[in-house]
Amino acid sequence: MNKAFVKEADDTGTGHCPRCGSLGTPVGAETLAAQLTPDARQGLADAAFFCPFARCPVAYFDSFERAVEADRLAVAVYPKDPQAPICGCFGFTVEEIEQDIRDGGVERVKGLLARSKGREADCTRRSPSGQCCIAEVQRYYMKHKERGST
Repeated sequence: MNKAFVKEADDTGTGHCPRCGSLGTPVGAETLAAQLTPDARQGLADAAFFCPFARCPVAYFDSFERAVEADRLAVAVYPKDPQAPICGCFGFTVEEIEQDIRDGGVERVKGLLARSKGREADCTRRSPSGQCCIAEVQRYYMKHKERGST
């Protein structure tokens, strides 16, 4: 095939969701294999991106704008499903963060932080973004604490 008619992959390491335009988080084959059913995994490049925008139906996409929607994932994931655990490794939920806010402390969040540094953490496979959840937990905590509501 003439190269003029083939779209080149984006080699900058960044990608924007073909549906909502959000900047995606790069993920590797190990994350995709753990998060997607084999059927959903077909046709998606080994290097892809996770769309972090909660209201976008796309979960993963690649540089060729091929996409897999969140309803095709092996399990529900946060933020696509707000009821899913915010931490895929330990099942930590937003309700636990909200309880810390109501209690005026950070005991549960501190416990998660300690556990996330341990050997049981398997963020590459259990997190939809392939990354540790701590930054997302901290953002959620600060956002809701500043609002003064849960």
